[in-house]
Amino acid sequence: MREFMSEDFLLGGEVARFLFHEFAESMPIFDYHTHLPVEDIANDRRFENLTQLWLSWDHYKWRAMRASGVPEEFITGRASDEQKFMAWAETLPKLLGNPLFHWTHLELKRYFGISGKVLCPETASEIYRICNELLKREEFSARHLVARAKVKVLFTTDDPASDLRFHRLLQEDKSFGVSIVPTFRPDGAMAVHEPEFFLEWINKLERAAEEEITTYSSFIRALEKRHESFHQLGCRSSDHALERPYSKDHDPEEVEKIFQKLRHKKRLSPEEEAKFRTGVLVELCKMNFRRGWVQQFHIGAMRNVNTRGFRLLGPDAGYDAMGDEPLARDLARFMDLLQEAGALGKTILYPMNPKDAEVMLTIAGCFQDGTTPGKIQLGPPWWFNDQELGIRHQLRLIGSMGVIGVFVGMVTDSRSFLSFPRHEYFRRILCDEMGEEVEKGNFPRDERLLGEVLRGICYENAQKYFGIHPKEP
Repeated sequence: MREFMSEDFLLGGEVARFLFHEFAESMPIFDYHTHLPVEDIANDRRFENLTQLWLSWDHYKWRAMRASGVPEEFITGRASDEQKFMAWAETLPKLLGNPLFHWTHLELKRYFGISGKVLCPETASEIYRICNELLKREEFSARHLVARAKVKVLFTTDDPASDLRFHRLLQEDKSFGVSIVPTFRPDGAMAVHEPEFFLEWINKLERAAEEEITTYSSFIRALEKRHESFHQLGCRSSDHALERPYSKDHDPEEVEKIFQKLRHKKRLSPEEEAKFRTGVLVELCKMNFRRGWVQQFHIGAMRNVNTRGFRLLGPDAGYDAMGDEPLARDLARFMDLLQEAGALGKTILYPMNPKDAEVMLTIAGCFQDGTTPGKIQLGPPWWFNDQELGIRHQLRLIGSMGVIGVFVGMVTDSRSFLSFPRHEYFRRILCDEMGEEVEKGNFPRDERLLGEVLRGICYENAQKYFGIHPKEP
C-alpha cells in the first residue's frame, strides 16, 4: 500500500513514474487562463492568514462547504477568518474523491512543507498556525508564490473597460521575472439581456476608449480602440463566456436599430439578443484575426441559477451550473461565418458539459487549414471537468479524435495564488495515461518521442501557439 500523496501520487506504473519524474515534473508553467487579480501581483500583496489566501472568492470550496452543511456565516458571512478556516477543515475529510481533497493537500505540501497530515478538525489549529507564521515571510507574497511555482507566463482576465494601469506597472517593472499578460474579456459587450447593466458598462467603455458611443458603429470603434490598447500591452488572447454559440443572420442596419433600443433601456426579444450578440462576436473575432490573437470560447455555463444567492452575493459565488443546450449547428455555422469572412483565427473551445467535447472536436477538425498546429482545438478540462475522471476522459478524446501532440495543456482558471499545483495534478494524470498505454503495448517505449510530446503539452505548445515568450532572466 502506498503512502498518501507520495512522490508517485497518481502514477500507477513504472513507465508513468519515469515519464513524470524525467520529463513533466521539471517543466515550467504557461498559464493562459486565470482569474488572479492583477492588482495583487502589481502590489505584491501579502496575505494576513491562510483564509485570505485560500478561501476568499474560491467558489469551488464555497459550494463544497454549503453541500456539507456549513452555514453561510462561516463561508462568506461575518465569522472570523479563523472560524472560516475551521469550517473548511471540517468539510475537507468529507470530500474523498473530490479534486479539492487532492489540491488542498498538494498545496499544503508544495508551499508549506506540510505532508503526512490530513487537514481535519484535529489538525486544523496546528496547520493554521504553521501556515500563518510562514505567510509573514517575504517568499509568501503574491509575486513570490507565482515565481516559486515556476510560472513563466501568466494571463489575467481583464474587462475592455479596464484602464490596465497595473499591467503597465508590471510591464515597466524589470525586477519581476514572470510575464503577466492581459486577456481581453468582453462579456459586458454581450450582456444585452440586462439593458441597465449594459448601458452602465457602455459608459465605462466610453471613458476607457475616449470615444463617445451613440451608435453601433461607434460602439464597435470603441471596442477596437481598447483591443489595440490591450495589444500594445502584450495581450494576445480574447476570452468569451458564452451560454451557447450565436449564429443568427443579421445586417448592420438591423443591429443599429437593436442598439438604439438598448440605448433607450428597452428589452430585446430573444431573436434580437441573438442577432446583436452574433454581430458583436463576429466583429470581435475579426479584430482577433487581424492582430493574430487566440480566441478562447468557454461555452455552456448557466450563470447565477440561484436568484436568492445571486442577489445576496453577486456573480461567481458558486451558483453556476452545467447547461445542456444543443450547440453543434450554431457553433459550426458561426465558425463558417468567420471562415467565409476570411477571419477565422486560432481558437480554443472549452465545453462545460462533457457531452459536448466530441461535438467540438469534430467541428474543430472541419476548420483546420494547415497554417498552425492545432489551430482550432479543444481546450483543457474546464471547471466541473478539471477532476481526475474529467481529465482522463478529455485526454482520451483528444488522443483518439484530435492531435494530442499539439494540445496546449492545462490552466488553473483560479483566483487563488496557491492553485498552481493543479498543473502538477494534470501532468501526473497525463503521464499515468501515457504510461498505461506503453505498458499495454499501445504506445512505443520511445523516450525521445514520449518526452517530446510531454514537454509540448506541459509548456512548449502553449508558448508557440500564443506566440509569447517569457521574460529574459
